[in-house]
Parts: sequence; C-alpha cells; structure tokens
Amino acid sequence: MRSFLDRRQFLSQTASGLGSIALASLLQQPNVSADDHPIRPKIDPSRPFAARPTHHQPAAKNVLVIFCSGACSQIDTFDYKPELIKRHGQPMPGAEDLVTFQGQQGMLTQSPWEFKPRGQSGKMVSQLVPQLAELADDMCFIHSLTGKTNTHGPGENFMSTGYTLDGFPSMGAWTTWALGTENENLPAYVAIPDPRGTPQSSVNNWGPGFLPAAFQGTQWSANKPLSNLEIPAGTSDKTDRATRRFLQRLNERHLQQFPGDEELAARISSYELAAKMQLSVPEVTDLSSESKSTLREYGADDAENTLKAQFAKNCILARRLIEKGVRFVQLFNGAYQTGGEGVSNWDGHKKIEEQYSKHGPVLDQPCAALLRDLKRRGLLKDTLVVWTTEFGRMPTFQKGASGRDHNPDGFTAWMMGAGVKAPFTYGATDEFGYKAVEDVTTVYDFHATILHLLGLDHRRLTYYHNGFERRLTDVHGSVIKPILA
Repeated sequence: MRSFLDRRQFLSQTASGLGSIALASLLQQPNVSADDHPIRPKIDPSRPFAARPTHHQPAAKNVLVIFCSGACSQIDTFDYKPELIKRHGQPMPGAEDLVTFQGQQGMLTQSPWEFKPRGQSGKMVSQLVPQLAELADDMCFIHSLTGKTNTHGPGENFMSTGYTLDGFPSMGAWTTWALGTENENLPAYVAIPDPRGTPQSSVNNWGPGFLPAAFQGTQWSANKPLSNLEIPAGTSDKTDRATRRFLQRLNERHLQQFPGDEELAARISSYELAAKMQLSVPEVTDLSSESKSTLREYGADDAENTLKAQFAKNCILARRLIEKGVRFVQLFNGAYQTGGEGVSNWDGHKKIEEQYSKHGPVLDQPCAALLRDLKRRGLLKDTLVVWTTEFGRMPTFQKGASGRDHNPDGFTAWMMGAGVKAPFTYGATDEFGYKAVEDVTTVYDFHATILHLLGLDHRRLTYYHNGFERRLTDVHGSVIKPILA
C-alpha cells in the first residue's frame, strides 16, 4: 500500500470532494429552491376554463392588448424628439454609413406631424393621433423597449410569445392556462383580427404552442362571425337540442365506465361551451343594441371611411367582451401586406406621410372611444390595456425613399388602467429616438410586468416541455417596478 497519493489520484479526489461540499451547501438551503419551484395550475379536465387562483394579489383581472401590426413609428406618434427637429436634413452623427433592414440610411427627418403638449401632464404627442393624445394623462408610457429582431414575422412572434421562432405559447395562452376565466359562456381568450386580414405571423400571435390546444385564442371579429357556430341548414332547433342531449347521455355513460379519461372530460366540456356560445356569441356580436351616440363616438357609422367604421365595430366588440369578463382580448390594427408594403399596416418604408395619414384615423378615433368607454363604465379598475407594436422605426428616412426602416433598438409602448401609474413616463431613447439609453427595457421585462399585474410570477409559471421548464420570459425578464401604481 502506497503512503502517498500520485498526481492523478490527488486531482480526482479533490474534484469529487469539492462537488460534495457544493452539494452539501445546496442541500442546506431548502428555502432558496422552494421559492424557485414551478407553480403549475391545477386544471379539472371537465372544467378547463374554471377560474384559478393567482400567485399573489392581482391588480388586474383582464387584459386588452391593442397590437399595431407592421411596426408603428414611435418617432411619429408618442416619442417627441426636439433635437430631431433641429437637425432635420442632417446626417445622424456616427451613422452616416449605417445599413439597416432594407439598406443604407439617408438624413435625419422630423415627423411630418406636429407634436403638442397634452393634458395637465403636458406630455408631447403627435397630431397623427389627436384623440388618443387627449388621453395622455391616463397613460403610462414606456419609451425604452428593445427587441431581438428587425423582421416582422419574428418580431410579432417575439412580442406575442417571447420567442422569435414559431411554436411557442402566446401571452393570452399563458394567461388563460394559468387563470382560466370568470365567464363560463364565452371563450377565455379572444383574438380580433383587423378588418383587412390577419397579421403577418397570423395564428402564432394567439396560438397555444405546446400548451394544451384548448388555450388557443378564439378568432372572430364584428365583421366576420365565429365559424361553425350556426346549426346546419335543414336541422331544426328541436332536432339539434335532442341530438345534443343524446350525445351528452352517451358521453356521461362512457365517462362513468372510464372515470380517468381526461381527454373525454375535456371534449365534453368543449361541447358544453360550444352549446353555450351558440347563445352568447350572437348576443355579444350583435351591435344593434348600441346607441347611435355610441356608434358615432367610435366612428362605427362613418360612411366615408368604411375601414375605420369596420375597425370601430371591432373596438366595440372588444369592450363588450371585456364587459362580459373575457380574460384576455387581443385587438389587431393592421394586417399582412394585402395591398402591398405599408398599404394595409404600419410598415411605412417608402411613403410614410401618405400611408400613415390613412392609418392614423383608422386607429385614433375608435381606440380613443374604446378607452373612454372602458373608463366611463368603470372597467379600467380591473382591466389592463396594453398598446404595442413589434418594433420601432428609424429617425432617418431610407436613402432614396420617404419612409423609415425597421428599428428594434428603441421603441414605445404604453399601458393604461389597472395597476399602472398615470400619467407616467418610463425610459428614454437617445436625442434622435434611435436607441434606448435610459432604463433600457426588454420585451421579457414587458411580459414579466403584464403577468405580475395579473397576479402571476413569470419565473414560476412554467410548463415542462421536451426536457425544459418553459416560460413566457424564457430565462430572462424583471418586473418594471417603477411603473406600478
């Protein structure tokens, strides 16, 4: 037997000894691991949308997301930059040869729309959205958002799901999976596409990803009824009711024989919800009960701007859904390029003044009326309203064009309603509106804050998938505490 260790034995035993010390240290800290363990909702398959408890006291019960598809320019709406006006027509310092998504940049270009101080706060907002500007005192602005991509599809994915790739659950899916809904007659999650069509990333914006399929957003609008809801032609109400009763008896008998069949319980629940929706959906979609003054306030009676009128009806539908207690509503303004670049959404590369002059009125009056209506009815006490877009735009015009290129390095979103300070401004871009420089904020932080306001801890709301504990914020994100009321 040797009395001395050789070098190989010494290194081997030292490594295992250090590992043992580390393990013992971790085992002595149960409170740390306990605070970080996942919190998964307990879901009854027979009632998958039943309301579930939050992780902590929530500030908001419902969320309304207004999503401007196509990357709405912060420079021309909510991010006022006097230095940009002073240096209009000059090169951006240090960026003379800058190449962005579509190519080389031209000169710094002030907004074609004048900015004016609004409300008691004096917040500077553009004349492109004058009616929304009147509500500036009710808004909490975040001027320092940053993204991970300058491409529309991945950008929409990132803002809606926290990932640039397809196949991940949307904000609304995470929310309804965690919390269910307090309304048993309508879907927990509704996505309202623009009258011109769906956004570029389409269903990914409201998809369930790897969460159970039941938590996908239900797509319908005021102008396009919910599909497959009507009784088939030639079938009477009496026959339909009798058929459903017979099917219910068969399902219940089968469930008694196989009480652990969760898929069957979920299927029965979906049939029951569909039957309820045959009554509730036509009621909530029928706008004939709205007064003429309400239709006028929203712009839903505008015979000249029919696109605005259609979008206004979607805004009224959004209010009615929130009023009925739908947990998560996603309202889209702008669709994929149905009429060419920038024609049907906010993607203003070539002729931003001409294109935004059409988009601004479509968004402004209906959305402002929606916000005023929510406030007037007391719905903002429990509802968090979020306005966002997939990324921002450059303070320069593109070389040889009259529009702005994509810019994920600094853009604006705002919140309103339950749980946020107002009037309040958080973060800032540089003197031209190019890059976030003050209180730089990520989309992960944005998502973490929305979940926090709903009473959810973004770090612990996880779903085990393919060997990973997945969450909306990946492994990132912090709640933006300064904006909390």
